[in-house]
Amino acid sequence: MSRTITVSLPVADLIASKAFYTALGFVGNQQCTDDTAALMVLSETISVMLLTHSKWRTFTDRPIPPKNSSEVCLNISCVSRDEVDAMNKSAAENGGTSDINPVEDHGFMYGRDFADPDGHIWGAQWMDMSAMPTG
Repeated sequence: MSRTITVSLPVADLIASKAFYTALGFVGNQQCTDDTAALMVLSETISVMLLTHSKWRTFTDRPIPPKNSSEVCLNISCVSRDEVDAMNKSAAENGGTSDINPVEDHGFMYGRDFADPDGHIWGAQWMDMSAMPTG
């Protein structure tokens, strides 16, 4: 069995966050969704659990970071440079912020970072392993 990862994120507006992640290509799993949480699936191995602030606080008493902080950057592999650009554009058009960091373009590797409506940082990344420098 493949290992999977589910990233749990506190969100201020569950409806807006579900719409944002749906626009990026995630699909809602209705079995794991209610008015306090929504499981959003990107692939067989990658999911995001969106939790309202009140639901988040039932798991931990650690503070929820402000939108302008950087706690972690979650990177998603893309099949092309065009997919990287499309994901970044979709983020901006659906309540997120595009290009929160400088675009990375190394020829064999291309990436753009964006933030979701709550400031969680995502990086869309494409890499051509056959063109990667050796040594």
